[in-house]
Amino acid sequence: MGGQSRAGGKAKPLKAPKKTAKELDEDDKAFLEKKRAYEKAKAELAAKASGRGPLNTGQQGIKKSGKK
Repeated sequence: MGGQSRAGGKAKPLKAPKKTAKELDEDDKAFLEKKRAYEKAKAELAAKASGRGPLNTGQQGIKKSGKK
């Protein structure tokens, strides 16, 4: 198993070149900061809302169609 060639098998994927760190100007920095703040607020709201059950509990009952 270990010494066989890859002639008929799956070829090894080529390594992707490393990404170079690009310079960020002021607009990009402001955009990333705003995006991070939005994601953080969204996560907090999701965590806050996850503890509760359905919003209308028992006030309306089961809705039935008009036919009886």
